[in-house]
Amino acid sequence: MSRIGKMPIPIPQGVQVNIEGSRVTVRGPKGELTRTFHPDMKVTVQDGQLVVTRPTDQRHHRALHGLTRALLANMVTGVSQGFQKVLQIEGVGYRAELQGNNKLVLSLGFSHPVEFVAPEGITFQVEQRARLITVEGVDKELVGEVAARLRRIRPPEPYKGKGIRYQGEYIRRKAGKAGKIGA
Repeated sequence: MSRIGKMPIPIPQGVQVNIEGSRVTVRGPKGELTRTFHPDMKVTVQDGQLVVTRPTDQRHHRALHGLTRALLANMVTGVSQGFQKVLQIEGVGYRAELQGNNKLVLSLGFSHPVEFVAPEGITFQVEQRARLITVEGVDKELVGEVAARLRRIRPPEPYKGKGIRYQGEYIRRKAGKAGKIGA
């Protein structure tokens, strides 16, 4: 039995869940998310909690059981609290600037500024002298994807650590040209 799959998901105050066959819509104070799950998985509301059940103990049903429950829990958390990822910019002259509501202009040592437009449902915040970028949204998958795409513009390099990294991410450093001393 899936330990994750059999745990019920509590529905917080102000969150509505609508189940139409294998399609589940979750509405809350932060927004609305809709997702279609595998038709074999049964999603029901019992005593103010979402419960996911599987038809058999076959391997693919066991795998889908935990996945479905985790995705539903992320949907409920997203519409009630939201998700965020924080990115740090390291490097002399590297900075971020917010233009309008959803356009991020990055100066990262290239010959031109890089413009990044947020997809629908994602908001950016720039703080601490243009060194911290916060990516916020209701869809955990989309927040992670946008943060990864931002990091990919200028990933941190191993010699000086310059680039965009997740907050708290450890970058392994290399020594560089240490053997240059003496002849």
